[in-house]
Amino acid sequence: MEKVKFVSEDGSEIEFFVEEQTRVNGIDYLLVSDSDEDEANAYIMKDVSPSTAPEAEYVMVEDEIEFDAIAGIFAQMLDEVDLH
Repeated sequence: MEKVKFVSEDGSEIEFFVEEQTRVNGIDYLLVSDSDEDEANAYIMKDVSPSTAPEAEYVMVEDEIEFDAIAGIFAQMLDEVDLH
């Protein structure tokens, strides 16, 4: 599982584990967790950077309708994973 660092608004670094990623209507979304343990908190983040930016800028999805729609897509994606 890939681990990425994000810089919060106050400048502190936060590490998340990338669980899954998808692109919807031209916007990249990440499903991330704060731990690789069973009791992890999950978050959905979206890329808000311009397409010409050298680095992606992700923010937490706060809109309830957008969150529910993207969470549904991630749920379907994770259901399709065949773990053996």
